[in-house]
Amino acid sequence: MATTGLGFIGRTTLIITVLLTLGGCATLRQFGPSVQVASVTPGQYIALKRGDILTTGKLSSATTETLRVAGLDEGVCAKPGLPCIEAMEASIVVREEDKRSSLAELWLQYAMTLPAPKREYSTSGRAKSAITELDADFQPRLDAWMQVARQAYAYLFFTERTANQRGFEDRQTQVRDYYNLAVQEASVQLYNAYATGRVHAEASHFQLGRWTFVLAPSGEASPLDKRTPTELVPAASLSFTGTLRSVHRRDGFGAELVAVMDDPTATPATTTPATTPATKTTPVPQSWSEMPSPSMTVLLRFSGKNLWEVLHDDEPELEIHDPYQVTEVTLHGQEVPLAANFTAGYALWLARSNFSHQSLRSLFGGKGGIETPHLYMMQPYDPNRRVLLMIHGLASSPEAWVNVANELMRDDEIRRDFQIWQFYYPTNMPIAMSHDAMRHTLAEVFKHFDPSGKAQASHDMVLVGHSMGGVIARLMISSSGDHLVDTLLATAQMTPAQRELLRTKGAPVLTFLPEPEVSRVVFIATPHRGTDVAGTRLGRWIGRLVRLPLTVLEDVATIANDGQIDRSDGKHGYQMNSIQNLDKDDPFVRAVADLPMSPKVRYHSIIARAKADGPLEKSDDGLVPYWSSHLPRAESEKVIVSGHSVQEATPAIVELRRILHQDMQQHGGQTQ
Repeated sequence: MATTGLGFIGRTTLIITVLLTLGGCATLRQFGPSVQVASVTPGQYIALKRGDILTTGKLSSATTETLRVAGLDEGVCAKPGLPCIEAMEASIVVREEDKRSSLAELWLQYAMTLPAPKREYSTSGRAKSAITELDADFQPRLDAWMQVARQAYAYLFFTERTANQRGFEDRQTQVRDYYNLAVQEASVQLYNAYATGRVHAEASHFQLGRWTFVLAPSGEASPLDKRTPTELVPAASLSFTGTLRSVHRRDGFGAELVAVMDDPTATPATTTPATTPATKTTPVPQSWSEMPSPSMTVLLRFSGKNLWEVLHDDEPELEIHDPYQVTEVTLHGQEVPLAANFTAGYALWLARSNFSHQSLRSLFGGKGGIETPHLYMMQPYDPNRRVLLMIHGLASSPEAWVNVANELMRDDEIRRDFQIWQFYYPTNMPIAMSHDAMRHTLAEVFKHFDPSGKAQASHDMVLVGHSMGGVIARLMISSSGDHLVDTLLATAQMTPAQRELLRTKGAPVLTFLPEPEVSRVVFIATPHRGTDVAGTRLGRWIGRLVRLPLTVLEDVATIANDGQIDRSDGKHGYQMNSIQNLDKDDPFVRAVADLPMSPKVRYHSIIARAKADGPLEKSDDGLVPYWSSHLPRAESEKVIVSGHSVQEATPAIVELRRILHQDMQQHGGQTQ
């Protein structure tokens, strides 16, 4: 043969030449690897698997693959926009599940390219009561977000597989997030348009452009039943810094929002007196209120018996739920968890309250403080949940409980059994008057919500008092008889006018029985027998700076022989204010320590010591000594190495959770 003398190299060259002639370059590629492999880290693998338009700014691998299968990855879908969306909708080569999930992401990509709404803000940074969208392009944005919601809803409930069958798939989590975000954006746009008069409202129907939102009854008390928000804030848009340690949520279905209401302490609610037109009356501030910025979860429910009907429903039902009351909702026969944010509303309220400055102004009688106590409910009143009432200490406010309340509401069992209330009071008032005000405030609240006294909320209340708040809590479960009045008359240095005032106006305030609603108390760093600090030169100097609220000044201030009010140093009589009351030698605090507590009430002590070494009996937390905080017959006592603000320490919160779980077990609560 002619090739016998070519050798191996010659023969190989000849074969390649023939193959190139017969099969072209494609044949030559078969001699090299058609698939190449490279290593990826676990993090890169997860990012590739779970990344999407929200997390990376690029379409997810699932949508990219669907576009490729439909032959749309190049050409019409090279750029995001309506042509790509229309082409995907028209495709007949992809299954509905892939189409709907991809369309939800494509609509989301398009919505994110539209200009964001412009809003007006006050000089304080807070949005005005009627947020105005200054541009006229709200309709394309609303349409885009509503399409995201509808496509995601169709994927979740009207495609080949049920949501339960896709339970562990990353794709379902992605599309659920698209739905939640779309409902959030649509809800805020609807509210803003409604606040500026751009919505046609009739009964429970709200029309905005092509969309009609039907407000559906939720079956539970809603934060919006009695109050109209001045602002609707997406919880996901809020980031908190400062003392707040964590944000607690529940993953699920729906948009997490905060409805900001008028703060009753800033603008007190008034009662409507029955008077003739000619009679002038002074508005009476309401002494309690529900959370000024309650959290809520919003759903859009699209109707239809099949996929086609759902995709053409322009009248979705709008559902507003209280996430404290509702944990699951039924959507097309499937139980799904309701999304919730248990921190956002509470933290937003505290961030805007300016409590830290207000409490100090109140103590020293400065402008901008509070003059009357106020009870805040951390959620709308629930007759089926028991009350956990928190009472702060001297020169403090509800901010003292920020991490305590936040961590407790993280606990599912505690959240199911309790509703948190916080008593906010001017700490310059004498302890006896703050205690009396709290009793009257609770009476008003229960009379308003449960006049028959049959609701669970009216029974087995748990009090948690820090520092001076613990002294007030102790008075709530004590029997005074005539002991307080007799002790003050016998031991306190008073002017004749003060003695007469004590006999007439003071006796009702200083005479009481245990509050029947209370069944357990937790005392935290409580000076039951006073402190050494209050009686020092510094303590007395600070005490002289304390100014009583004008609303109570005439009743409790030092009165000199000439009948004039002495606001300075109390030389003419017994100086009655909070700091004086905390002095270990003060007749009031010594008398309180001797009062018998109700045998029906269980109580616990959480005590701080600033240093771990040394005898416990000689320790203190920097302000309160152990011998003053210790109660011999307490059901439990937990000593924690901490300063006086021990209520915020993690071991204290853990101990409080333990006590509450013990309490729930004893009352038949649902706990493990």
